[in-house]
Amino acid sequence: MTEKRSSFTGKIGFVLAAAGSAVGLGNIWRFPYLAAKYGGGIFLLVYLVLAVTFGFALMCAEIAIGRKTGQSAINAFKSLDKRFGFVGIIASVIPAIILPYYSVIGGWVTKYLFAFASGDAAASAADDYFTGFISKPFEPIGWFLIFMGLTALVVLFGVEKGVEKVSKIMMPVLVVLTVAIAVYSMTIDGALEGVKYYLLPDFSRFSATTVLAAMGQLFYSMSLAMGIMITYGSYMKKDVVLEKSVRQIEIFDTGIAFFAGLMIIPAVFAFSGGDEAALGKGPSLMFITLPKVFNSMPAGAVIGAAFFLLVLFAALTSSISLMETVVSIVRDKFGWGRKISCFAVFLFCIVLGIPSSLGFGIWDFVTVAGLSILDMFDFVSNSVLMPVVAFLTCIFVGYVIKPKALIEEIEIGAPFKAKTLFTVVIKYVAPVCIVLILISSVLDVLGIMKI
Repeated sequence: MTEKRSSFTGKIGFVLAAAGSAVGLGNIWRFPYLAAKYGGGIFLLVYLVLAVTFGFALMCAEIAIGRKTGQSAINAFKSLDKRFGFVGIIASVIPAIILPYYSVIGGWVTKYLFAFASGDAAASAADDYFTGFISKPFEPIGWFLIFMGLTALVVLFGVEKGVEKVSKIMMPVLVVLTVAIAVYSMTIDGALEGVKYYLLPDFSRFSATTVLAAMGQLFYSMSLAMGIMITYGSYMKKDVVLEKSVRQIEIFDTGIAFFAGLMIIPAVFAFSGGDEAALGKGPSLMFITLPKVFNSMPAGAVIGAAFFLLVLFAALTSSISLMETVVSIVRDKFGWGRKISCFAVFLFCIVLGIPSSLGFGIWDFVTVAGLSILDMFDFVSNSVLMPVVAFLTCIFVGYVIKPKALIEEIEIGAPFKAKTLFTVVIKYVAPVCIVLILISSVLDVLGIMKI
């Protein structure tokens, strides 16, 4: 006999858990970099416009599919149309690929939090500190296991007592820390120029690449096309107003990304004397540039510890949603209980996570098309499979089951004010945008077009 399907206790629990999923490392280490690269204010403006149109429609579609079917991604598409069951299978593979390597990076964050909290802030600012750490065979794996263990522990407690309860604690703390550090960052000598650059749109910097970069960032930031929102939708009660909840999730996600820019861009501008190029992409920004910035500040160790606590919470809320999604898929597919499913997923993550970690050290000779093991997993999941799933979802909703099928679900409890926007975006705008995201992402990885 299978266990009764879990559910969030109400609107707040759902919104905070879904927002926690959307708020992750991408908000903090990729958004500020892209904003700095593509003209600051103009990138921010484009991103906001896309968030309330493109992102809104796709998130509504996924959550509605989950709630309408009461199933995770692996069964949701099949239950609506058997011909599209394969989309659910592809969607289910994505979080299973992402979770192990994401947890490796989460382990790096945990290590840096410990370094700043234990008085090693100055040492962490050294040029070779990060590369020396990730190239070690055992220490990064140890931190990966700690992070993975924290994630598994929350998921083990279930939706209400685990995912929802932890989200209700971590998300408010994350918001407070983000705003507090952003305010502090803006008070640093020389930071004002960074604030101006970030907030004031320079329309001369607008280009098609700006739109593509903003669209790609939004796509990944909102946890779309990886089965998460479908899974969380399946836990959503019918009396929760879906449209309003999606708007609130967007506010959380976009708000954190916005304040992440205010945290990082002014501080790096002040540290570098206004050099936009100082904002490196990904790990170099998080683990090399920012420790140097914190080390140069008064009370930098305290600010750095608060920052990495914030990043840890952001990473954990996302890893919890990833693992919960995979566990839900395993339970729906095999009919296993939560404990057995959690244990199986935990072991799976260890098997895939350890090679991702060792790929920067003793296994650095293992590459695929010039990519490390971790980067290869990231490319396959983020740059290929996610756009493919998103495109197929749009075709499925727009032309197979038709938008009306989901509009009826969304309108349970309240009129769907944006149903015309939803229909137009899903049928005509999103498919084109997603194809462009796919092409630009592949070209980026191949080095033909850098985003």
